[in-house]
Amino acid sequence: MGYKNKRTGYSDELLASRSIIRRDNFALIPQDGLVNNRIPGFENCELSVLGSPKLGASFVDYVVTMLPEGKNTRGFGEEGVQTFVYIIEGKIKVNDGETDYTLETGGYVYLPAGKKMYLENINDGQNSELFLYKKRYEAIEGYEAHNVVGNVNDLEKIDYEGMTDVALSDLLPADLGFDMNIHILSFKPGASHGYIETHVQEHGALLLSGKGVYVLDNEWIPVEKGDYIFMGAYVPQATYAVGRDEPLSYIYSKDCNRDPKI
Repeated sequence: MGYKNKRTGYSDELLASRSIIRRDNFALIPQDGLVNNRIPGFENCELSVLGSPKLGASFVDYVVTMLPEGKNTRGFGEEGVQTFVYIIEGKIKVNDGETDYTLETGGYVYLPAGKKMYLENINDGQNSELFLYKKRYEAIEGYEAHNVVGNVNDLEKIDYEGMTDVALSDLLPADLGFDMNIHILSFKPGASHGYIETHVQEHGALLLSGKGVYVLDNEWIPVEKGDYIFMGAYVPQATYAVGRDEPLSYIYSKDCNRDPKI
């Protein structure tokens, strides 16, 4: 699939970018501007940091190409931090320190704070593409999170707010042990949100397919597969899907189930 900038040498065109950065508000980061980041523990991997606190997010998102024999030997995550991996394409093995999980395209694993995530590409000598997420966990008395393993292809698709041409998949349970969730939202060509949303939750979204036009803080911005969008708290947001056959689909995180602190 290839979510990385594969260009080498000089471009035949004038240097330009669709990137828009409004720190603490919103951002659009196209895949052709991504650069590789060297992160301790990731071996034979091409990794780019997407959303992070430096952008204004309370979480960190990554897109990773695991090359043949790619792996993480130190473990992804740290004390007090929950982690999540989604397989965009390929096949990997995930270990939580005790149990191995084999994931193929559409598969995902969530690990609660206190468990490290060990990753290994087992895709028969081919690359695997991953979306990774981490966030510090906000605990509340009487509830706790737990391991979640699944595949989006096995999930019920819900008509988003009653619209039959917009499908929502909830990847994590909707209970108070979780202070966040991961969703996949898919719009058929011509579909849109029912209204412009304005809410306290922030999002980090990676477009998996299709094209569209996204409104972010009253700016209408063309978007396409491979783009990353950060949406801060209270940013007005909505999208229209465009094109002929392929739906506009994206995976995104959302903080939830907690009372804002003062």
